[in-house]
Amino acid sequence: MPIQSLNPTTELVEKTFSALTASEIQEKIATAGLAFASWKNASFAVRVGLMANLSQLLKDNAEKLARSMAVEMGKPITAGEAEIRKCATVVDFYATNAENYLKNEAVATDATESFVSFEPLGVILAVMPWNFPFWQVIRFAAPAIMAGNVAILKHASNVPQCALAIEELFLQAGFPEGVFQSLLIGGEQVEAVIKNDLVKAVTLTGSEYAGSQVAMQSGKEIKKTVLELGGSDPFIVLADADLAEASSVGIMARLQNAGQSCIASKRFIVVASVYDEFLAKFIDNWKKISVGDPLDRKTEMGPIYSQSGLEAIEKQIRDSVAGGAMIAVGGKRMAGVGCFLEPTILTNVRKGMPAYDEEIFGPVAGVIKVENTEEAIAVANDTKFGLGASLWTRDIAEAKKIIPRLEAGCVFVNSMVKSDPRLPFGGLKKSGYGRELSYFGLREFVNIKTVFIK
Repeated sequence: MPIQSLNPTTELVEKTFSALTASEIQEKIATAGLAFASWKNASFAVRVGLMANLSQLLKDNAEKLARSMAVEMGKPITAGEAEIRKCATVVDFYATNAENYLKNEAVATDATESFVSFEPLGVILAVMPWNFPFWQVIRFAAPAIMAGNVAILKHASNVPQCALAIEELFLQAGFPEGVFQSLLIGGEQVEAVIKNDLVKAVTLTGSEYAGSQVAMQSGKEIKKTVLELGGSDPFIVLADADLAEASSVGIMARLQNAGQSCIASKRFIVVASVYDEFLAKFIDNWKKISVGDPLDRKTEMGPIYSQSGLEAIEKQIRDSVAGGAMIAVGGKRMAGVGCFLEPTILTNVRKGMPAYDEEIFGPVAGVIKVENTEEAIAVANDTKFGLGASLWTRDIAEAKKIIPRLEAGCVFVNSMVKSDPRLPFGGLKKSGYGRELSYFGLREFVNIKTVFIK
């Protein structure tokens, strides 16, 4: 089955690739295995030098790489450039910190000497999504490779040019052949990769269904997985919140990447006493968003990544409205060519509607009125997901009491949820398990070895 790069703005096929054959896949995995045999022994000084090269290449080619994202999945070019700069940041972070994070840790026991060491596992498979086609990959690859592992990437099938560009960046930076490879394969070919004995672990960012399939296949092979799946993040506005700030930040929290983000705020839970004022400000800011061609630097929101994605969102809107939700703004596909949807705000959202129960992976905000803080916490937790939560209040002491009660992998107070190399990232419940970023992410794909000497 061919792998196509289909431009969601023009709806034209940019390029078509043939998927790798079974023998080609196994050959590339063998190349990765050979690369690991030597790469695991490379000094940190060598690794750091190559990462510095990679970081510079990212910075030097930001506009070119951002254009590839705009063409393949519709990200506005300015957002794409910011994504590439963030990739350089995570590369620099692990180049600076990996050696220290992976130092042997002495432990006092009855031995003459005892310590814990952290050793690379081998070939790691990454199954990655299209929505942040460079960031999702680099934030996995930088720590995994700095730890001495090698990486093979099964990228989303709609961003093959981005996948190949990432492999080329690693080669241009001077990494040995096989340390990072992109496999142009379909989802049905992933299981064969997981079964290969050289592949030691798998990380996936994507849908709940994809995560369950990879976890099941990896479980059969007794191989570790890290899963970062969907989210229906709450954006909680309490009575004493700074409404001007909350309503402004809330726009970016929902509409970043056309709402196609696992950590985008999706349910806006607002206490009744400030509901009307917040909603008025929110709508006013919402209407100012510029939607259009992602290659235009004035564009703030581009298209949905595909027609199938657009149709799925339209159905969720229709079903929510049929259940009693009201469209405050937007609600329709935009006229003309391209997979464009009007940014949409739904009110009167309640349990039983897709806008409450499901993850809407697009520019749709469900606004929910609650009576008080207790109800806000209950509604925030009333989801199968548990990725992030944004809490808005001027009372930080009260916020610190609420934080342990929120079922989420991260809580951001008076800020939108975002990823940062210095902080661990991941969720619980149906949002997955394991952590990326920080030293926690670096240690996901190492053998934590106990050493006891007497």
